[in-house]
Amino acid sequence: MAKADKMDEISKLKEQLFFEPKNGYDLITAEEAAEADRYARAYIEFLNTSRTEREAVKNAIRLAENEGFTEYVPGMELKAGMKIYKNNREKSLILAIIGSRSLAEGCIIEGAHVDSPRLDLKQNPLYEQDELAFFKTHYYGGIKKYQWVTIPLELHGIVALKNGETVDVVIGREKDEPKFVITDLLPHLAADQMKKTMSEGITGEGLNIMIGSVPYNTEEKKDRVKLAILSILNDMYGITEEDFLSAELTAVPAFDVCEIGFDRSLIGGYGHDDRVCAFAELEAILEIENPGKTCVCILADKEEIGSMGVSGMQSEAFESFMEDLCESQGVRLRKCFENSFCISADVSAAFDPNYPEVAEKRNACMINYGLGVNKFTGARGKSGTSDASAEVVAYIRRIFAENNVVWQLGELGKVDQGGGGTIAQYMANRNIDTIDAGVPVLSMHAPFEVVSKFDCYMAYKGMLAAYRDN
Repeated sequence: MAKADKMDEISKLKEQLFFEPKNGYDLITAEEAAEADRYARAYIEFLNTSRTEREAVKNAIRLAENEGFTEYVPGMELKAGMKIYKNNREKSLILAIIGSRSLAEGCIIEGAHVDSPRLDLKQNPLYEQDELAFFKTHYYGGIKKYQWVTIPLELHGIVALKNGETVDVVIGREKDEPKFVITDLLPHLAADQMKKTMSEGITGEGLNIMIGSVPYNTEEKKDRVKLAILSILNDMYGITEEDFLSAELTAVPAFDVCEIGFDRSLIGGYGHDDRVCAFAELEAILEIENPGKTCVCILADKEEIGSMGVSGMQSEAFESFMEDLCESQGVRLRKCFENSFCISADVSAAFDPNYPEVAEKRNACMINYGLGVNKFTGARGKSGTSDASAEVVAYIRRIFAENNVVWQLGELGKVDQGGGGTIAQYMANRNIDTIDAGVPVLSMHAPFEVVSKFDCYMAYKGMLAAYRDN
């Protein structure tokens, strides 16, 4: 055999036997790249107006109602093709489209979370120190505290009054509104601070937000700036200092979501984790009509702090809703769960060439390589994960292959480096076959995260393919 023929044979054998992931832009047409860009613009609009879980739920309900979804009322007659949603205390949401097949055959579930790391105001937050006014905060979720100083912040949330009314608060979102900030030491005086570790340089109790400096016009010398701030808040919202006791107020970065790079291929913004996946599954279920199996979309709360609480995935709010659906068909809930399939739609860590030492590149998710699937998450010895079975991974492979979804399989860093969790373990604990799949993210949990437009679009395509495979 000639040498050239031998080399050609070896090349063909490698192509047949080797597995080599490819950059997604080498696999799609210009038309599909344009479609990814259109999808990204819709996502940017959603993320810009969904700065908290409450706002994300509100926006999702608006989009769902535009597509024919109606609020579920216990006892209502449920027919195949009906589109319903359950609003759980304004902080989490479940949408469902009733299938033509019995719930005894299971359903297709996709679950993401809409909470993100942030700074919550303490319940007694307002104080004056040396004629400057501040808010005390308690950070929510895993953050690098030093990333939250010297950036513009805006305030979102609600104040619940004793009479049962609630007051919506949004300050700093509009360009002509004031912003807030946490100060830091100037380098000239930071010699001692810079000797500390990154986790010690800025403390949790040091994350105090500066909110004002002008004293109230009075001869009283104590707390004049605090009084001036309370006077402004009372004029704007009719609240007093006592009302902070029953408030949920949150400081988030005051950055607009924007395109990144000369080629505009990336999206930078606050809250990609995990609203980028929430939007993908939401857009997917809004396209479904008359499915075979019932399709369910979950927008959960509290994932960043362990999925605890009535709006988190460890609560029985999900069971309560699904049990109602099952009872309407005379089906046992546990029978439905054991035949169901769930995508835990959560982000993955993208490989960052600036920090290659924390990743094992052969098993890392790459930017522009598509939807990132994680067989397991957890930490070190797979602690805190559901670890999907080989059969579940094969099922996903088939679905994505049949629908031209570009995807990749990865894990969250080197084995002994650390790790993280998702809602997958809680869904799997309900006896539901579950696997993690989501968008790879750079700078995850930072005030400004980065994702790829291509990967966002493939996440949407993957979520849509899973809903349609029934």
